[in-house]
Amino acid sequence: MAGKHISLSDLSQEKNFEFTPKLRKQLITAIVVGVALLVIGIILWNFGIGLGGEEHHGAGHGGGHEGGSHGGGHAPEGHGAGGGGGEAGGHHAFHWTKRLFVDIWHNGVFFTGIGVIGVFFVAFNYLAQAGWSTLIKRIPETFGNFLPITGVILLAMFFIGGHDIFHWTDTSLSDPKSPNFDKIIAGKVSYLNTPFFLVRTILYFGLWYLMFRLLRKMSLKEDQEVDFYKYSKNPIFHKKSGIYAAIFIVIFAVTSSTAAWDWVMSIDTHWFSTMFGWYMFASWFVTGMATIALYVVVLKGYGYFKYVKDSHIHDLGKFIFAFSIFWTYIWFAQFLLIYYANIPEETVYFLHRMEDFGFLFYFNIIINFAFPFLFLMTRASKRRMILVKIAAVGVILGHWLDFYLMIMPGTIGKHAGFGLVEIGLAVLFVAGFIWVTASALAKANIIPKNHPMIEESLYHDV
Repeated sequence: MAGKHISLSDLSQEKNFEFTPKLRKQLITAIVVGVALLVIGIILWNFGIGLGGEEHHGAGHGGGHEGGSHGGGHAPEGHGAGGGGGEAGGHHAFHWTKRLFVDIWHNGVFFTGIGVIGVFFVAFNYLAQAGWSTLIKRIPETFGNFLPITGVILLAMFFIGGHDIFHWTDTSLSDPKSPNFDKIIAGKVSYLNTPFFLVRTILYFGLWYLMFRLLRKMSLKEDQEVDFYKYSKNPIFHKKSGIYAAIFIVIFAVTSSTAAWDWVMSIDTHWFSTMFGWYMFASWFVTGMATIALYVVVLKGYGYFKYVKDSHIHDLGKFIFAFSIFWTYIWFAQFLLIYYANIPEETVYFLHRMEDFGFLFYFNIIINFAFPFLFLMTRASKRRMILVKIAAVGVILGHWLDFYLMIMPGTIGKHAGFGLVEIGLAVLFVAGFIWVTASALAKANIIPKNHPMIEESLYHDV
């Protein structure tokens, strides 16, 4: 290892993060701006401005798909094929609250992903016995603090606007005596029913947050050890963290897929894909990695992470680069199989997005594959903080749009759009996330000084 020798005592020179009054003021300003944009946007919606669609009703967005659907976005699924539809909502006037509920749901699912991927990153690094990430592990360690907030938001939105988001919540669709009876949806009612959905959602957040707290607790207890070399001979807290990490990985392996089915895929109730769980995980994961990278380079630019080197930045860049390709592989594999089989009940998912969201459909590939692939292809680009910062911002924005494309067509269809409400909500979620993570980061050492692999991270070189 070339370069200056670094001793563990040098870590005392690393300044801890401070949640400064200036940062608080900036976040409060952002929250105020977000609320103002949200209120102004809603006022404009009340006057029928910016709601989208040729007419202010939810029927017929699919272009010839009979049977109507649930408020506009579900028409492309062809619910009439199951024997139902009709007046189950397709011909009712579109109300702006539906778009608001769906916008909140979109952001809630997206930021839940960032939060849980932070926990996942910490967990798989414990299992892999990876030392390189030790210096930066306190960043993803804070992300899980946002899970209770998004959990409450998603549960509240389901109670308030669940029927506006999920077509299957209409119980008449599974009633054989009802004129709205839908054979396909009725066949899924044992899984897609309100009580079971709520139990699963509470279970997801409960298990994820519990494992996050246990990992965080062990990490902070490790910091309290006074003799590093004595502790390193029997790193009990590190060993316990490895056990908790293994448990979390098993839980997340199952729940990441079922959460994808529940929160996003079930929106298009007639459609399903066995690859969708992997697809949503890939989008969540690369977003989480981009967020970690963005935090690290921004904080290093402000004088923190003195001992984080180009090699650490390089590895973060490699994660963004590699999993942007992985996301593309999943996207293309799913698309190609459906395109080649050309089965109408499968192709309708992509046809609706290509016809009514054409620009976004193709832009999704450009910003989430072509941009990071070309931008981070060279070794040098993954080692320059400014370039990694630009790539991280682009990837986060790109996958926010990816989730938009997953959710909006099946809920509000042509009434979707990008206006003041969408911008305001995004600003509020970003400001809230930064506030929560910054508060947590300020409550502990920014460097886990007693981590058994801290020396490996200090001398990391690629």
